[in-house]
Parts: sequence; structure tokens; C-alpha cells
Amino acid sequence: MNSISQGFWDAWGLILTFDPDLYEIIFLSLQVTVSAVIIASAIGLPLGAWLAVNRFRFRRYAIAILNALMGLPPVVVGLFVYMLLSRAGPLGGFGLLFSPEAMIIAQVIIITPLIASISHQTLRDLWAEYHDLLISMNATRMQRIRALLWDGRRALLTAMLAGFGRAIGEVGAIMIVGGNIDHATRVLTTAIALETGKGNFAFAMGLGLVLIMLAVIINLLIHALGKTERASTW
Repeated sequence: MNSISQGFWDAWGLILTFDPDLYEIIFLSLQVTVSAVIIASAIGLPLGAWLAVNRFRFRRYAIAILNALMGLPPVVVGLFVYMLLSRAGPLGGFGLLFSPEAMIIAQVIIITPLIASISHQTLRDLWAEYHDLLISMNATRMQRIRALLWDGRRALLTAMLAGFGRAIGEVGAIMIVGGNIDHATRVLTTAIALETGKGNFAFAMGLGLVLIMLAVIINLLIHALGKTERASTW
């Protein structure tokens, strides 16, 4: 227990002394994760709204597949992206392997189905409420989708937060496509894996606690900015 406490205080010591290596890792973690969440939300939120509004023959199967993709194994995604970006892959010429961009691509693939599925479940109920009104107004499909996304924007923060939570804690795919290169692609999760492999469990636990606190702080800030929770009145 003392070693864990020492590791935690060592990690906090690095934070309070503004250790450049640690802050580089933290900023890269946020850069990769936030970028992935923004891109995945730009894809997943409209997709969820589109599935809520449209009725087509294989809609049930499409939703079932989308829900199944929520459980994509990260290492499989990492392997797929690795093969895609390797020299022998179709996108190898761009030289993206072992770069933050490759990490963002992997995270987008992982969290887009999660954001789309949660947003669909949220907007499905909203569509049932607004269906008659929007149909009577002769709104086009794009107008319906925009109306649902705008009116459900606060509830949709939950989908984005779920995507952020999964992305910030991702290690398998990130390790494969990023390579955990110091001063290049090392993020908090891969740093924790490295320290654990070296047997430095106390410091790894300290970094883990820092990662948890960072995720909690980001979630609280988004909830506060989005005002997703209203004060109770008695």
C-alpha cells in the first residue's frame, strides 16, 4: 500500500513541478482522444439520427450490426489499421503508421459505432414525439435530422462522453498503430503499460489515478458547459 501511495505522490510531484515529459504525454492523450471524439461524433450522431428517422427494408439488421460493432475488439481494430497503413497496405504511401494520426484513425473506428448506437437510442424516442409535427410541416429528411440533433443536443452529450471514456482508456489499438514511441506517440495508457512491464507498479498506479482524474475532470466540464443536469427544486 505504501508503494502505491508513493507512486501516486510521485506522479503528482511530476504534475506540480510541470514535468515536460509528463505534460507532453497528457497533452498528446487529450489531442488524440478529443480529435477522435469530434470526428466520430461528426459521423455517429448524424448516422444515429438517420437510422431513427428512416424506415427501410433491412433497418433492423443495420441497427443490430451497429450495436454489435460497439463491442469491436480494440486489438483487432489496431491490426486492421496497421495493415491498412503499413508499407504494403493501400494507404502505406501516406506514412501515417506510428503517428498520432494513426492513433486517431483507430480510435474513430472504435468509438463511432458506440456514439451512433447511443445517439440512435436517444433520438428514436425524440422522433416518436416529433414525428407527426415534422411530417405535417413537410420537413425534408435532412431537416428532420437537423431538428432532432438540435433538440436532443444535451442528451447527445452522453453519447459523446461515452465515446470519450472509451477512447481515453484505450491501449490495445493505440499500442499497435502508435508504437508507444517516446516524445512521439506515447500517451497515458501506453505509458502505464510500459511502466507495468518494467515492474514499476507503483508509478503505473499513480499514472492510472491521474488518468482517471483527468477523465472525471473532462466529464464534469462538459456536463457543466452543456448543463445536462438541472438543479433539483423542492
